[in-house]
Amino acid sequence: MTQSSLEAIVVEPSNKASSCVIWLHGLGDSGAGFAPVVPVLGLPGDHAIRFVFPHAPEQAVTINGGYVMRSWYDIKSMDLHDRADIAGVQASELQIKCLIEQQIAAGIPANKIVLAGFSQGGVMSLFTGLRFEQSLAGIMALSCYLPGGEHLPEQLAQANKHTPILQNHGEQDEVVPLFAGKMAYDALNNAGYNSVWKTYSMAHSVLPTQLSEIGQWLKKVLI
Repeated sequence: MTQSSLEAIVVEPSNKASSCVIWLHGLGDSGAGFAPVVPVLGLPGDHAIRFVFPHAPEQAVTINGGYVMRSWYDIKSMDLHDRADIAGVQASELQIKCLIEQQIAAGIPANKIVLAGFSQGGVMSLFTGLRFEQSLAGIMALSCYLPGGEHLPEQLAQANKHTPILQNHGEQDEVVPLFAGKMAYDALNNAGYNSVWKTYSMAHSVLPTQLSEIGQWLKKVLI
């Protein structure tokens, strides 16, 4: 098994971990951006969920004038059909798969692992989760889109055809338009995936109410 070179913030439960959430941040952020959400999720005090918040690699981002920042892939334009550099997406997919495999090697089965992400991280959670060849507990995609616009990724894995998928989006999102998230949901729904779509009155962010509902969803798929 190839070791992932991604560094991460790991939040261990008070009990021995029997499940895991791998939560991928957005463009220019780091794992530290979402690590503080764990107490806000409203999970039981005796939960056994390990949270892993990896840091994306640093690279030049075209739409930001080539500025180097943490990014899961280059963003070449604002056009949804050309926004994600697919070679970069696939390179990060390999790193994220390694993170999942490390958790499996540490004794947590794939069906007790949720792959989650916000914005660019949500793009990666969808892309990686839909193509991962073992059944996951769930896939969470917040304020994001599919790399192929209205098209699902190629080489989909049958193992995650029925995996619960949670998609949230802000109705006032100025970074990833609402229609982009809805386009991803429609593609999944039309292909028979088990996805739930919910919008919130917010911009490109997360809300305490939303995080509480995410906590309820995590309890359902992991506890």
